[in-house]
Amino acid sequence: MTSSVLSPSLVIFLLFSFAAPHFLCNAFPAQPQPHFTSQNYRDALSKSILFFEGQRSGKLPPNQRLTWRGDSALSDGSAMNVDLVGGYYDAGDNMKFGFPMAFTTTMLSWSVIEFGGLMKDELQNARDAVRWATDYLLKATSQPDTIFVQVGDANKDHACWERPEDMDTPRSVFKIDTNSPGSDVAAETAAALAAASLVFKTTDPIYAKLLLSRAREVFEFADKYRGAYSNWLKDEVCPFYCSYTGYQDELLWGAAWLHKATKNPTYLNYIQVNGQTLGADESDNTFSWDDKHVGARILLSKAFLLQKVQALQDYKGHADDYICSLIPGIPSSQAQFTPGGLLFKSSDSNMQYVTSTSFLILTYAKYLDSAHMVVNCGGVVVTPDMLRTTAKKQVDYLLGDNPLKMSYMVGYGPQYPLRIHHRGSSLPSIASHPDKIECSFGFSILNSQSPNPNILMGAVVGGPDQQDQFPDQRSDYDHSEPATYTNAPLVGALAYLAHTFGQL
Repeated sequence: MTSSVLSPSLVIFLLFSFAAPHFLCNAFPAQPQPHFTSQNYRDALSKSILFFEGQRSGKLPPNQRLTWRGDSALSDGSAMNVDLVGGYYDAGDNMKFGFPMAFTTTMLSWSVIEFGGLMKDELQNARDAVRWATDYLLKATSQPDTIFVQVGDANKDHACWERPEDMDTPRSVFKIDTNSPGSDVAAETAAALAAASLVFKTTDPIYAKLLLSRAREVFEFADKYRGAYSNWLKDEVCPFYCSYTGYQDELLWGAAWLHKATKNPTYLNYIQVNGQTLGADESDNTFSWDDKHVGARILLSKAFLLQKVQALQDYKGHADDYICSLIPGIPSSQAQFTPGGLLFKSSDSNMQYVTSTSFLILTYAKYLDSAHMVVNCGGVVVTPDMLRTTAKKQVDYLLGDNPLKMSYMVGYGPQYPLRIHHRGSSLPSIASHPDKIECSFGFSILNSQSPNPNILMGAVVGGPDQQDQFPDQRSDYDHSEPATYTNAPLVGALAYLAHTFGQL
């Protein structure tokens, strides 16, 4: 018998493959059985999109499916003589914050761009969800070099627990302009409009051209008048949606989307000239409404991988670095997991990072497959299938494959959160209680143990704590509050998984 020596990289790979299921906090998921899953991804996809109808502000359409909601905030914008009716409430309150709404729009659009072809009957619902946002963003950007970035006074809104239909808190309007710039929210808005233009390019080309034209104008404003919007609106947007990471990431992200949507060499040149100063190679590995660097790297890598744009070759390396930061057991890994295997980045609304990460790695796996490439993490080869397995494990945890057997999507599965931190869901509907519910009266319900009377179908809450525990308390907004930007990337991930497992 002859002996052989295993290379260090192969030893690490075998360790991942066979020993990982025995680790608690750094589990690298095993390969799934082809075409077998205990989850109904198609049902989850449908509900993840339906959730957005529960977040609608403004005059609801005749085909509104969550019928416990009613018209609300029909005079938004009147404080500045502008029409700002519509858009989405960001989470469980009655506020319209432009920064996370724009990111939500970008991610909903990206979900449709990458995976819309797999959505079948849900594609039109997904487009409708995008359009509800872009119609509002067009209103918010209707004046040159100005963006209306918020409607509502967050502190006064949060001092009440009332239905959006009863809302009587001030609907103050806040804006950025040349004297008080906000490159972060402006560039994210440009990204949203550019991405959405691709969603409607074939089905409504006139609308798509309007979106793209506005995107270019808004990006020029973002780049020319630089600054973080929370420098000027600190009392209004902080601590809710401060620009903690600055505006450089949004400028890179916005340019990346305009490059993709226009194919204009101007934006490629912008990225080449400014990429490094805008943080293209920074080591941050969190993708969220506030930090877009990772998303920009993944998006720009596609142009190199598939279109062979050599000028963007570095972004394949940057994207690989991000992927390697997620894989446990190698020197560059930075990811933390709960004992049950959930990616854990924050005690505040952690599930937003789970959905955004899952979307990115599924999307990158798609690009790598198309280019017949892999990721090399210090000698460990990470394949597209390994990335898909990682994403599937995270989504499955969210849907109920976890120590509590709790689905963190409302209305999905046999056990899900019953007391989510959401005003409209927790209070009786207009139909069941036509009389106005006053500002302070609702707090008795906020602090009660009674289940929410209105099911906000598809809402994904903040999720469990670092030990996989979830108290299901309405007042616990860190873990029980849903948000539009949590659902948006999940739409694309669920479409991919539903198709892969033969459910679409």
